[in-house]
Amino acid sequence: MTTITAGMQQFGVPSSPDGARRGGTSAGLVLLYSADFEKLQPAYLLSAHQLYIGRDPACAICVPERAVSRQHALVAYVGDRWMLKDLGGANGTMVDGRFIQEIELEHQHEVRVGDTVFKFVQAGAELFAGYRMDGEMVAGTPRRSTALTELAGGSQIDKIGAQLERIAPVELSVIIQGESGTGKEVVAREIHRLSHRRGPMQAVNCAAIPANLIESELFGYKRGAFSGADRDKLGIVAAAHTGTLLLDEIGDMPLEAQAKLLRVLQSKEVYPLGATSGHKIDVRVVCATNRDLGRLVKEGKFRGDLLARLNEFHLSLPPLRDRKEDIYLLSRALLARHNFGHMRITFPFMLALVHYDWPYNVRELEACLKRAAALSDSDQLEAKHLPETVREVMESYGSRQSDEPPRASSHPSTPPSGEFVVPQVGLPSEHAAPPRRRGQAPTEEELRALLTQHHGNVAAVGRELGKERMQIHRWMQRYGIDVDEFRA
Repeated sequence: MTTITAGMQQFGVPSSPDGARRGGTSAGLVLLYSADFEKLQPAYLLSAHQLYIGRDPACAICVPERAVSRQHALVAYVGDRWMLKDLGGANGTMVDGRFIQEIELEHQHEVRVGDTVFKFVQAGAELFAGYRMDGEMVAGTPRRSTALTELAGGSQIDKIGAQLERIAPVELSVIIQGESGTGKEVVAREIHRLSHRRGPMQAVNCAAIPANLIESELFGYKRGAFSGADRDKLGIVAAAHTGTLLLDEIGDMPLEAQAKLLRVLQSKEVYPLGATSGHKIDVRVVCATNRDLGRLVKEGKFRGDLLARLNEFHLSLPPLRDRKEDIYLLSRALLARHNFGHMRITFPFMLALVHYDWPYNVRELEACLKRAAALSDSDQLEAKHLPETVREVMESYGSRQSDEPPRASSHPSTPPSGEFVVPQVGLPSEHAAPPRRRGQAPTEEELRALLTQHHGNVAAVGRELGKERMQIHRWMQRYGIDVDEFRA
């Protein structure tokens, strides 16, 4: 049997069934959504070589739904991989929105039995075990962070919150890295609030200000410094005195402005344009970026000495596709924020939320929920209220592996709900490409070539390979590929 080291657990090699017993971490199934979530565990550790999923209480993973067979599916550790096998019930087993007979499970695969959706994690399943999908904690499990007011989420957000509570009171410069819409500014506000600094928080988007104006916006200017400077102007840096300065999209700051910012941080003194003397400042600097600053340094587009000064603490925010266990909680919180907390989320609507990949993350989810609530004529959010981008992704939901025959309809089980799941009778859909096993995945060179060809358009790469965006992201994560390298 393969020995699973700590490094392997970190970088995605499947944990063996005895990993947890040896002090390691466990592979497992993490609950994404079920209407009966209170009857289920937040996570099921795969601690044996064979585990049954089914309605029978004797199953290791008991899903008490009529749409689930007594023994519905089997999860087995074969060699060094986890396999999922459907056991032939009428309602079938789905992975990433496609019915399967047998498949090798890959990290973040979404597994549906009946009306319950899990995600497979290759390691660290025990980290999710104490966090229910509604935000409540399993009895006896303490929450690591207790002072957050704007961040909502389970295990991953709780870990980030615990870090924030520790570093916020300490005078450290912080870089927050994450994709667009992951909540970088929200985290910056939490850092400022928890720091108890008496001054204000000032934010500037370095990508939104023309290069020839960024210095005057940051550092201010004196009257007569240039044509049109008819009065003194206090810069954003000085306005943040005794508070926090958020430099959003710091990776887009021009090199000349970077040099002057470095001088300000080292001397703690600001020189407005046209001034002959500076004045002292006391600011806490927090930076946000969706770019790899280390790579920009190598390319000569960002100053290494400035990065060293700013990067006293680095915080990475996970994209929403990597924390789909939080989508129900986030949806409830976002609806309540916009005075739609009374609205009920139907199963087809929720199914689409957990299946969609959310390329623009929480910001896109919030817009989707606001739109749906505005369109609804009742207190229910239904699939017809979803935006077209989500509905397009759900059009192929319920397709089958090319080698799987259609199922008989005479089984006494109650079919799962959800208008997207339409049994395919006759020949399989021409769009239903069979799921690739690890050996059939594109090589790193092939994937890089496709990303280059499509200029980093993940959806286009997915269409060419017959895969959903989420699978392309998994392969990029496996190979350590940054999609921004391929975008203009």
